[in-house]
Amino acid sequence: MATSVDFIEYVCDQIRGTGDIRYRKMFGEYMVYVNNKPILLVCDNTVYVKKLECVDKIMSDASLGVPYKGAKEHYILNIDNGDLSKDVIDILEPVTALPKPKVKKIK
Repeated sequence: MATSVDFIEYVCDQIRGTGDIRYRKMFGEYMVYVNNKPILLVCDNTVYVKKLECVDKIMSDASLGVPYKGAKEHYILNIDNGDLSKDVIDILEPVTALPKPKVKKIK
């Protein structure tokens, strides 16, 4: 089951106020960017957070899951808890690097 547009827009509404938010469809699912940094992975209407030491404490009660076959285990974010979601974003945004620009191949 793919993520619905309604759900991805709900995710973005829940984290509104944490920075410049946008989402991009990737491989049939979505990546949510905050200030152009990839922060949340949304697959099958489930929000995933990369397991990083900086969020271990705040996500200690979270379930774990694999967003897609071959991926590493991630935390599952309870996006219905807006305060928790914003706190996680506030922790992750400063430590997440901007994506490297794609190099255009000359044909």
